[in-house]
Parts: sequence; structure tokens; C-alpha cells
Amino acid sequence: MKITSQMVKELRDKTNAGMMDCKKALSENDGDMEKSIDALRTKGLAVAAKRAGRSTSEGVVQPYVHAGGKLGVMVEVGCETDFVAKTDDFQNFAKDVAMHIAAVNPIAITKEAVPEETVTREKDIYTQQALDSGKPANIAEKIVTGKLDKYFSEVCLLNQKFVKNPDLTIQDLLNELIAKMGENISIKRFVRFQVGEEK
Repeated sequence: MKITSQMVKELRDKTNAGMMDCKKALSENDGDMEKSIDALRTKGLAVAAKRAGRSTSEGVVQPYVHAGGKLGVMVEVGCETDFVAKTDDFQNFAKDVAMHIAAVNPIAITKEAVPEETVTREKDIYTQQALDSGKPANIAEKIVTGKLDKYFSEVCLLNQKFVKNPDLTIQDLLNELIAKMGENISIKRFVRFQVGEEK
């Protein structure tokens, strides 16, 4: 199948991957858009896994203030080199993450970082709901696990669907950037301020 520039552009728009990577993925998957997206995401995961242990002591602290000045975010995004920290792709990623945090208000970066008492409280609520609806204990346990997974996807930054493209999670975006830049990148911490909101 002939791979057209329009197909490459469409895949690039959907994945933010490099032009040559998109062309190669389409060629290897006979022009199938969905398979090409999966191939690029798998490649991103492989590169991200390889780079995961490397130190990210460079980077940026990216601010975002929402129109009207009543909501603001600061996020620290780390990378291995000053060179990558200055690239447009890295800077744009940091801006997108800061804007996403302002819009979606995650409580932690990863599910491991969610406070234990919060997880316990949610688990207790889901368990009670399942038992109150008459489910046997073994089924209730599966329901609780499913509901906890859904909860983490809503409150953990890396698991959340990206507000500008709900087909991708923040983790997907991060993996794509790692694959493109060729070095480890991490979202280290964030803080979100809203006028009148008590912490």
C-alpha cells in the first residue's frame, strides 16, 4: 500500500511522533492507522523502560496561570541534559502538563503517591457499596479492585486522559517524548493554587 503524506500527517497529529517514525510505522503496518498508533506507543514504552533508571537533574519549572488569575500551577519536569530542557518539544510538554493539572486537578503523580489513608477510605466505601448491593465477598473484592483502578485513572496525573487529546494519557505523552528525545524525562512534582481553596 502506498503511504501518502496525508496519512503520515494524520498519524503525526494523533501521536506527536516524528515524521520518519510515523512513515516507518505506517509502512510496517500496511497503512493501518490503529496498528501504527499501537506500534508507536509500544516503541515509546520500550524506549521509556530502557531510560527509566537514568537521573533527571536538568529540566524546567513551568508555571501556568489560568485567565483571570484565580488558578495557577507550577510543575517541575526533569530531563537528563540542559540541551533537551531547552527544546520546543520539552517546553511544550511542560506547558501542556501544567495546563492539564490546572484543568483536571490530580491529587498525585502516580498511584503509589496517593496517600494511604485516601486509598483505604475509597476502598472501604467501595467495599461497603458492593456488600450493600448483596454481592458475595469474592465478587465484591473484584468490584472494589475495578473501582480503585478507575479512581486512580481519575486522580493520578500519569493515568489521566490528556485534556487536549483524550485518546492519550499523560503517561503516553511522556513515553512519546522520551522516545523522541532519547533520554529519560520525568514529572517530578507539582503544586496547584486556587483562590479561596483551602489545602
